[in-house]
Amino acid sequence: MRHYLIAGLGGVLAGALVTTQLAGPLVAQEAGRNASIYEQLELFGNVFERIRSDYVEAPDDKALIEAAINGMLTSLDPHSSFLSADAYSDMQTQTRGSFGGLGIEVSQEEGMVKVVSPIDDTPAAEAGVQSGDFITHVNGESLLGLTLDQAVDMMRGPVGSEITITLLRQGESEPFDLTMTRDTIKLTAVRSRVEGHAVILRVSTFNDETYDALRAELEKSVAEAGGIERVTGFVLDLRNNPGGLLNQAIAVSDAFLDAGEIVSTRGRAAEESERWNAEMGDLAQGKPMVVLINGGSASASEIVTGALQDHRRAIVVGEKSFGKGSVQTVMPVTSESAIRLTTARYYTPSGRSIQALGIQPDILVQQPRRPAATEEEEARSQSSFSRSEADLRGALGNDVSDEERQQMEEEAAELEATSALRDDDYQLAYAVDILKGLAAVNFRAEQVPAAATPAVTGEGSGGAAAGQNG
Repeated sequence: MRHYLIAGLGGVLAGALVTTQLAGPLVAQEAGRNASIYEQLELFGNVFERIRSDYVEAPDDKALIEAAINGMLTSLDPHSSFLSADAYSDMQTQTRGSFGGLGIEVSQEEGMVKVVSPIDDTPAAEAGVQSGDFITHVNGESLLGLTLDQAVDMMRGPVGSEITITLLRQGESEPFDLTMTRDTIKLTAVRSRVEGHAVILRVSTFNDETYDALRAELEKSVAEAGGIERVTGFVLDLRNNPGGLLNQAIAVSDAFLDAGEIVSTRGRAAEESERWNAEMGDLAQGKPMVVLINGGSASASEIVTGALQDHRRAIVVGEKSFGKGSVQTVMPVTSESAIRLTTARYYTPSGRSIQALGIQPDILVQQPRRPAATEEEEARSQSSFSRSEADLRGALGNDVSDEERQQMEEEAAELEATSALRDDDYQLAYAVDILKGLAAVNFRAEQVPAAATPAVTGEGSGGAAAGQNG
C-alpha cells in the first residue's frame, strides 16, 4: 500500500508543477472552448426563434424543446433518451411489473425498430414475435424516420384494441404481418418447475420483484422435488430476458455465489466506478447449474451470465447474447420528467466488457426450427418397429425386486419425458441432460476453482445506485 501512496503523491506533485507552468495557455484554451459553446447556444436560440416565428403552423414550444433535448440525447447512443412526464410515469410503472401494451422490448438500429425480445405470456410472444425481428409498419404506417419513443407510442393503445405490425425477419424473403390484441402486461418475474430431478428457474425480467420471486420459486420447486438431496441441479433460463434493474441482477448473481466479484462498472471518472462482491450463501447449495441464453438475453441477463460463467459456477448453453454492456442512470430533471443517460460500461469478474460483443455460451446450442410433419411422417414415427432381448421367444427373465423394477420404470419415464421436452424445447432439454451427466459424476460447485479476478485500478465498492438499469 505504501508504494501506491508514494506513487500517488509523486503524481500529485508533478501535476502541480506542470499546472503552474502551463496555467496561462490552459486558461486561454478553456476561455476559447466556453466562447464556442456560447456561440452554439446562441445558434440554437436563433433557430428556435426562427421556427416559432416562420414555421407554417404555430408550433408547441414545450414539445419543440423536448424534441431538441431528446435529439441531443439520442445522438449519443441508442439507450440515452429524454423521458417526458408520460414516458417517465410508464417507466416507473414497468419496473413495478404491470403495464399496458404488446409485451415487446425494442431498441433502435440504424433508424429501424428492432425487437430485443418478446416478454413471456404476452400478445407479442403468443403471436410469434421473435428476438431480432425488425418492425417496419404499425397498422400500415411506416416507422422509418421516427424516434424510438414515437414508434413505441404508435404501438400503444387501449387494452382490447387490435393492432397489426409488419415484420422483417432474417431467413424470410418477404415482410409479413402479425395481428394481435393489446393487453395489460403483468410481468411474472420468475416461474419455476421440475423436469425429472432438475429445477428450472425461468427469469423473464429484472424488476423490483425478481430476487424475492426467485428465492420463493426455488424453495417451492426444491420441496416439490423432494428436497435438495434429490435435485440434480438448476437451470437458470434467461432466454429473451431483456434486462432491467442493476441491483436485481447483482442480487440474483449473489444468490448462487459465495464470494468474489459479481460485476464492476467504470464511468467517465475513476471515482464514478464501482465494484460489487458476492456474500456468503448459495441458494443452490453447490448443486450444478446451467444458464440458458440467446440473442434476446440482454443487459442485466448478461451481468448474471457473465458472473456465473467467470466464476465457473454454471455452464452457459444456448446462443450468443445481445451485447448490451452499458449502464443507464435515470436522472429527474423536473418534478415530472427525467433523462435516461448512459453513465458507465459494466465488466464481468474477469474484466470482460461485452458491449456490442455479447457473451458466447460454453456450449453453442441453437433452437432448431421444427418443420411441420406430414401425416405420413407422423404415422411412421408412431409405428416405429424396434426389437430387444425381451422380445425374443424363450428369452431368460431377470430376477429383480419389485422396488428395483419400479425405480427402473421411473427412470425410463423420466427419459421419455426429456425426449418429449426435446421436441418442445431442444435447448432446455440439452440443459437438463447436462445436469444429469454432472449428477452422474457427483459434481459439486466447490470442485471447480473460481476464476481469477484481476484488480482494476481506481474502482471502489458499494451497493447498486438507485435508478440504474443494467
